[in-house]
Amino acid sequence: MRPFAQSLLLWCALAPAFAAQPPILDRELFFGDPKISGAQLSPDGQYISFMKPWNKTRNLGVKRTEEAFSAAKLVTADTKRPIPGYFWSRDSKYILFVQDQAGDENYNVYAANPAERLTAWIFDLKDQLRLAARSAENGDTEILRVDANGFTKIYSCDVLETCAPVRFHQDHQRFYLITNKGADADLTSLQLFDPATRQATPCESDPRKKVDFGGARFSEVTDQIIATFYDDERLRVYFKDPSFESDYQWLRSKLPGKDFRFGSATRDERLWLVPAFSDTEPGETYLFERKTRRLTLQYRIREKLLREHLASMQPIRYQSSDGLEIPAYLTLPKGLPAKNLPLMMVPHGGPWGRDSWGYSAFAQFLANRGYAVLSPNFRGSAGYGKKFINAGNQQWGDKMQDDITWGVKHLVAQGVAAPKRVGILGGSYGGYATLAGVAFTPDVYAAAVSIVGPSNLLTLLESIPPYWEMIRKMFHVRMGDPTTPEGKKQLERQSPLNSAQRIQTPLMVIQGANDPRVNKAESDQIVIALRDRGFPVEYLVASDEGHGFARPVNNMACFAAAEKFLAKYLGGRYQEDMPAEVAQRLKEISVDPKTVVLARKLEAASVGAPKPATDLTPGTYRYKATLQMGANSMNLELTTTIKAESGAWTVTDTTQTPGGEAIDTAVLEKGTLILRRRSLRQGPAAIDVEFKDHQATGSMKISAQERPINADLGGPLFADAAGSAFSIACLPLGDGYSTAFRNFDVRKQKPKLMQLKVAGVEKVTVPAGAFDAFKVEISSAEGGPEKVTMWIARDSRKPVKISASMPEMGGATLTVELTQ
Repeated sequence: MRPFAQSLLLWCALAPAFAAQPPILDRELFFGDPKISGAQLSPDGQYISFMKPWNKTRNLGVKRTEEAFSAAKLVTADTKRPIPGYFWSRDSKYILFVQDQAGDENYNVYAANPAERLTAWIFDLKDQLRLAARSAENGDTEILRVDANGFTKIYSCDVLETCAPVRFHQDHQRFYLITNKGADADLTSLQLFDPATRQATPCESDPRKKVDFGGARFSEVTDQIIATFYDDERLRVYFKDPSFESDYQWLRSKLPGKDFRFGSATRDERLWLVPAFSDTEPGETYLFERKTRRLTLQYRIREKLLREHLASMQPIRYQSSDGLEIPAYLTLPKGLPAKNLPLMMVPHGGPWGRDSWGYSAFAQFLANRGYAVLSPNFRGSAGYGKKFINAGNQQWGDKMQDDITWGVKHLVAQGVAAPKRVGILGGSYGGYATLAGVAFTPDVYAAAVSIVGPSNLLTLLESIPPYWEMIRKMFHVRMGDPTTPEGKKQLERQSPLNSAQRIQTPLMVIQGANDPRVNKAESDQIVIALRDRGFPVEYLVASDEGHGFARPVNNMACFAAAEKFLAKYLGGRYQEDMPAEVAQRLKEISVDPKTVVLARKLEAASVGAPKPATDLTPGTYRYKATLQMGANSMNLELTTTIKAESGAWTVTDTTQTPGGEAIDTAVLEKGTLILRRRSLRQGPAAIDVEFKDHQATGSMKISAQERPINADLGGPLFADAAGSAFSIACLPLGDGYSTAFRNFDVRKQKPKLMQLKVAGVEKVTVPAGAFDAFKVEISSAEGGPEKVTMWIARDSRKPVKISASMPEMGGATLTVELTQ
């Protein structure tokens, strides 16, 4: 038979399967910002708010309830960072929203009121403050009764348990509590707790005894429970109110095959927004008028994404290496037989979260490209009870990784997955699992994409500041304790970076340059390790992102690169074209592995204090300051006073802020300008530290809570605390001058090394006049995000201008200019 005829017969045999496969759908349809999303009714029912792109950035819009969306108006107009979420004030007057500014904010830890270290306030149905929740230093969660004379602990659970107040009961005495406290309790349940008698009454737990209590919806009219929810293989709903159950069943008849909950509502519960979704439905939002049972479609998320081309998601279960049953979701590509398919493992982040049934952009995107997609809820995932989540304790890279690996084995054994065409992709913990997969099981995967994945567990834990001791305790219990020899050894073994030499899988690493949890240097090291051994590695670094990407153009560029990368090594399909701006951004964030070098870190022992050329001069100096946070700004006033007192210099920075006066006082040695004492005061916060014999000792007091400070500095401190710019101005500045010095990070209670260099002379104009000034650049000598630029007048050696990045404030920038 001629070769042409053989090819024709082969094509005829394959044509039916290929003909049924959907077309390649534009990645923008999966990952671009939807035209309209996140709608909420104002409590008075007059308005519907929502999120929509404007100038290619997600902003907030609002319209009257009866108006079309075309009549809506924008209420924000940010062009840099998208708004991730918002809510209405109870009086319907304001829309409150959250937003980060540079991608380098750590989202792991939240505190409702830093002054009390409290994590939640709970008001009763008459809006009276009755309860608070607190994380204790040992990791316990404590529920406190708010009394006239202070707080009284009425309930607590340990770091491996869950307890959380939900809402007060209509009797105004008891409150609903979700808990799994006690050795005999596994799944969380709903209880009624009396804060006076401290007695708990069981209310409800999963009737099928499979998953944790999922939540309750309350009526704002009657204050009674409408329904309870459980996130099992699919959403299960149990109604307590017959009228709402009747509405729900009617809605089910109108929205077959979809899951939905009652969304936001008016105060009288006459109108409800009802969001509905399924595995092949990204989301529809309806306005539901209960009395007339009128259901009106408001919008469909990603309306241009053709639903008929999407793939179904099915729950499955399989056994891990030790026999533990792992729940997971399998999405099979539409139009292809479920046999010998390329497989993508997509472990979720957290890791103390979970995947659920419904529309998944990643799963649908990959399935459209021809991959089977498995989303496993490995041990350590939330929602399946205390025993299941605790089974993941200290098991990063070990049994937790087995749960993922055995998912591959299961689908290979079923004939679904081709054993030589398995890939893995994930972000955050999923990124860690990706790196662990290729480092610890190098023969399993043929391609891998790690998105902001931590590669070094020790440095990940070091990023937790000391005053978040309750969070540190939880991580030490869940992950491992680096303060013990055995814990440190375990974490070192479980860090993929330390097994990078075993990696033989083509790897793509995606990193945010401002990531405070996964330092860029960790990704650099893995890229270098693979490059130097001759293994394929691709590297993308976005300069304006942190732990997870927010800007749509960055996401589009990364996904375009990732799908081409996976197609190269796994044989899936990919979309070749991309918009010009995405192609340009991909060029900008693509890093040639040959150019990656590790920043040479200074040896801490070699860093002393630079020798000043002159001493300080007494005086008072006034500055205006502007704190810029994206499109928002805050004006401040700063006064620096230098006095000679008791044989030393006392330097005081006084800053007038909208939150009150902040005072930072430093005591410096005359001549050397080495820092000896520091005192900070603002509101209820007070920090006092003494620096002696290369030790920092003192206390940090916030309201009624006080914590000790005790740290080894390793050397003297210079240009730290109040008046640091004046200490810099006393150095022998000149073209080519550089030096290093040591600061102390009070927040982390750790020393940090700083690098200084003079970048030349510039003319700068500030309110105090025009100056020829040395441009002094100061950055972290350890690869951190800190960056400060100072302009020091050549003649008077006054600091006339300062520009500083504020990574601890989400990448805000502070500009300070001399006024007199």
